[in-house]
Order: sequence, then structure tokens, then C-alpha cells
Amino acid sequence: MGHTNVLLREDIDDLGARGEIVRVKAGYARNYLLPRKLAVQATASNVKQIEQERAALLKKEAKEKGGAEEQAGQMKSLRLSFTRKVGDHGILYGSVTSMDIAEALNERGYQIDRRRITLREAIKETGEFSVSVRLHREVTVEIPVEVRSEGGSKTETELAAAAPQAARQSEQEAVKSPEDESQDSVENG
Repeated sequence: MGHTNVLLREDIDDLGARGEIVRVKAGYARNYLLPRKLAVQATASNVKQIEQERAALLKKEAKEKGGAEEQAGQMKSLRLSFTRKVGDHGILYGSVTSMDIAEALNERGYQIDRRRITLREAIKETGEFSVSVRLHREVTVEIPVEVRSEGGSKTETELAAAAPQAARQSEQEAVKSPEDESQDSVENG
């Protein structure tokens, strides 16, 4: 397998930042990076051209980072809530995916690409979750996401939370002495 050096024109995750010269497999460069104009061949003339563009690139980078930090500040107070159909044991029919989160953010006026939303796996149960949104390679914001059951029916987790209260209440009723019961019957009679 042949390798080639390319000069990156855009930031690429797990590869490098804009303006860097990286060594990649020739097929990756030929079939992906070059046609999408994400990189150019690392020739002497291209390196000189990028060096001249570097000042403009640094300004553009600073502006993008500033915009991302501003947007992160606005998104800090944001909470997303989803209502889904739930089966037994609090498991969702379907799931909440990064695409669902991107659509919810879009409805609130934030244009976020779903690939910038980090979910280890789709959310498949009710509860509260934290989702990471990468606005810039140096700016990430955590957004709380709540998933509730549709129709207000109690899920297993809600029932489990209510169980200790019910147990305490039944213990209190069992502790009533026979004198209390006779006094209750006199008051009711």
C-alpha cells in the first residue's frame, strides 16, 4: 500500500487540523480527501500557498471558535425533553437518536449537524441523560436530555421510586395498636 503526504484544508477528526501536512494512504487521499477538497497534495507550491493563506485561516479559526463559544453560552441553559411510547420495565419502543436531538435543537433555532452530537448508543429507556454536542474542535457543551413515557403512565423506574413510600405507609398502618383500632371504631360509630 502506498502512502502520500497531503496538506489539510479543513479540520478532520482523528487526522489533523487545517494547515497540517499528514501522511495518509494513497487511496484515502485519492478517493476521499482530494475530491471533497478537504486536502491538497503536499507539493512545494501548495505549501507556499497555504502558508500565505495561514493568516486568513487563523482569523477564520478564531472567528469560528468565538462563535462556537457564544453559541455554547446560549445552549448552557437548554434542556431537551422527549416523550415516547414505553413498554414494560421502562424500555422505549424505538429510541432517541442523535438525529432526534438534532431535530429538537433545530426547532429551537440551533443548526447542529447530527454527527456533532455524541451518543455512545441510542437512548432506549426513560430517565435523564447528558448529551455532548461538539460545536468546534475545542468547544463542547453538555445538554441535559429527559425521556418520559407517553400518556403519563408510570414506568418501572417511577414505580420503584414510589415503592419505598408505599412500604413505609403499610408499615405505619401495621404498627397501629389494637387500642388505636378500637378508638377509631368508637369515633366512626
